[in-house]
Amino acid sequence: SSGINAEYGLDQGKQIQAYYIWIDGSGETLRGKTKTLDCPPTSVEDLPIWNFDGSSTDQSKGANSDVYLKPVAIFRDPFRRGDNILVMCECYTWQNEPHETNKRSECVRVMEKCAEEHPWFGIEQEYTLYEGDGSRPLGWPKNGFPAPQGQYYCAVGTQNVFGRKVVEAHYRACMYAGIKIAGSNAEVMPSQWEYQVGPCEGIDMGDHLWVSRWILMRVAEEFGISVSLDPKPVPGEWNGAGCHTNISTLKMREEGGMEHIMAAIEKMSGKQREHIAEYDPNQGRDNSRRLTGRHETASIETFSHGVANRGASIRIPRQCAHDGKGYFEDRRPASNCDPYSVTSRIMKTICALD
Repeated sequence: SSGINAEYGLDQGKQIQAYYIWIDGSGETLRGKTKTLDCPPTSVEDLPIWNFDGSSTDQSKGANSDVYLKPVAIFRDPFRRGDNILVMCECYTWQNEPHETNKRSECVRVMEKCAEEHPWFGIEQEYTLYEGDGSRPLGWPKNGFPAPQGQYYCAVGTQNVFGRKVVEAHYRACMYAGIKIAGSNAEVMPSQWEYQVGPCEGIDMGDHLWVSRWILMRVAEEFGISVSLDPKPVPGEWNGAGCHTNISTLKMREEGGMEHIMAAIEKMSGKQREHIAEYDPNQGRDNSRRLTGRHETASIETFSHGVANRGASIRIPRQCAHDGKGYFEDRRPASNCDPYSVTSRIMKTICALD
């Protein structure tokens, strides 16, 4: 709105606003609050550790409620602009240990152990736009359903596309912030969209995806629209929402890389349960509604792979099969997954850390 933009344009002097972002006790919802700094930081190490009331985020009890916020990544603030920043944070206990909800700390450990592999990730974040009151997907009739799937994927036209203004604003806001956003498209179910982030190496994947989600929710606020990351937002003959994760190591990207791709897939075939448990915040219960073997998914009970097969657990892109190198796509992660958990689990398996 013009009123909000006018407020953002006011002079701040030399001070800046730093918006600290963290993941709450649900493992999927983001929280945040603003701190005034006397000057812009030159690095994340310049930012002070802060705290919040964990008893209000399902991360502590009221008798000992403070949870520490440790800044780990900085992005430009596309809403306040200027020198103002967004700050991704890890949560720590009062004993200065990673909080049990802090999946990033373990991911850092794994990525450091696998650093010589130079793992690159690209994640395809699917989501569904809803009316502001959350009553139904955006643009769907109040009583009934829209036309069946088929006309909505990568579509154009008011009868096919709902919420494009949110999508375009989010894309530009991510670019401004420094998020490695790579693309976007309308998805198979009406009001469902996807954007891609990457390639990002190691821990950067989780940082960029989480902050891109915060930006998405924040943009949707401006339009009075809600965002759902539910993996199966509408039961029945409608596609679910995933967070397809593309992976490559240096050896996979080099000549003869297909040998290393197939070796990684073979290792992953023996860790189906372990991966499923990390691919949504509820140990696979959310994904069980989505991974049914229908609607472009593999069954949650089995592991499979194939070239250009969107009904498999792992898809090898046709171009990569042709080139004999490149990357592969794990299609199992749910739309509400924690990317720190997903990328960490994948590298644990590839590097045989467990």
